Amino acid sequence: MVQAPSRRDRVRAATTEEIKQTARRILVDQGSAAVTLRAIARDMGMTAPALYRYFGSHEELLQHVVADIFAEASTQIQDSISAARAASDGDLTTMVLAACQGFRRWSLDHPAEFGLIFGTPLPGLDLEHDDITAQCGREFGGVFLGLMIELWRKHPFPVPDTEQIEPGLRTQLERYRDELGVDLPLGFMVTYLRCWVRLYGIVALEVFGHLGFALADPSPMFDYFLADTAPLLGLDYPPR
Repeated sequence: MVQAPSRRDRVRAATTEEIKQTARRILVDQGSAAVTLRAIARDMGMTAPALYRYFGSHEELLQHVVADIFAEASTQIQDSISAARAASDGDLTTMVLAACQGFRRWSLDHPAEFGLIFGTPLPGLDLEHDDITAQCGREFGGVFLGLMIELWRKHPFPVPDTEQIEPGLRTQLERYRDELGVDLPLGFMVTYLRCWVRLYGIVALEVFGHLGFALADPSPMFDYFLADTAPLLGLDYPPR
């Protein structure tokens, strides 16, 4: 029988969550430079040293904030995929498009959070190597990777032969594949990264306002991105 958490544990968990939510609110309202322990403590009516009872350092707190943001984005994209799966009776084209659109929608709804995890991280954070953020980043990437693996196994799409991949890139892809622990052709890894680079690129340009010089509404341009990228995966856009 699992023992219920004590009142003290519940209060601590609630305070920990409030600290993270306060840090995120300051991030959204005032920018990343304003997310200091002093500012968080002042907003909560605490002293800055008191926060160290919950997080060992400013960097550790920010790692947990970033982890929560990654988890939220992953959940929203996964929800988009699941809804598309149910609505289309498992049509993989519809599910891949839903994943791309879900990522764009979350990013545009959360530009400050997008900037923190996909733009310039705060000083002291190493999102790719800090244990907490790296794990959540891998789980985020796993949403897209898992969908592409499902597509590959059901409807294999053309990928470059290993011999066609530049040797320097091949070595890096082999290391990346080993880190992921997947048994897939290197050509698959190339295609996976090509799709992610395209998706991230167009979404980042829109989030950061770098398409405003030409487009008041970049939505049609996103449709062009989908149409250009779908053939890499053997898909049709718009779906038949």
